Amino acid sequence: MRLVVSCACALALLWPAAAFAQEPPPKIGPFVVDLHGTVPRFPEDVTLAGSRAMTLAELPGSGLGIQIGLHLYLAKWRAITFGVGGEFTSGRATQTPAEGATGRAATETFRCLSPQISFNFGNGNGWSYISGGISRSVWSLVPEGQEPFPSDSEYLKTINYGGGARWFAKPHLAFSFDVRLYAINPGSPYLGFPGSPRTTLLIVGAGVSVK
Repeated sequence: MRLVVSCACALALLWPAAAFAQEPPPKIGPFVVDLHGTVPRFPEDVTLAGSRAMTLAELPGSGLGIQIGLHLYLAKWRAITFGVGGEFTSGRATQTPAEGATGRAATETFRCLSPQISFNFGNGNGWSYISGGISRSVWSLVPEGQEPFPSDSEYLKTINYGGGARWFAKPHLAFSFDVRLYAINPGSPYLGFPGSPRTTLLIVGAGVSVK
């Protein structure tokens, strides 16, 4: 996962801005709104399964979600435009055992609302970025027929970091993508079960941006 994000950040730094017949090119910003569909890759970990009295085969794995962001661009220094903003991300995965298989169906969710700072490269026709922030998230994993543990509503310290790019085919509408890692603190133990492990959740998103 770290390799994926490293490649995305390198692409964000090196990808050239889209070439438009306009001199001089417009500045980045002053704001942008992102709306992405996402694919969260939930971990398949024995410790995670044990924290909810589950088996490894009952863990859902990959899912689907959304990512909404708002970013403001405040100042430029040489090739870097500095931005501040925030992002909400929500992902969900479900797993239903095949007919005749043992195990329970389960639902796994992740929600995080985080401030972010960003370093942006390019111009208003298209730019790449690297960004990150610190906040808290809720990571829930509940098998069918089992009451949620307190850990399923626990707020966990989470650091997110990653990168992406936006290409404006029209003056105010762009295609954009984002690759992001969420480093989530361990959860608290409950009734003799271990807490959820420290983990890094990979979320890949793509969609549109409006400025």
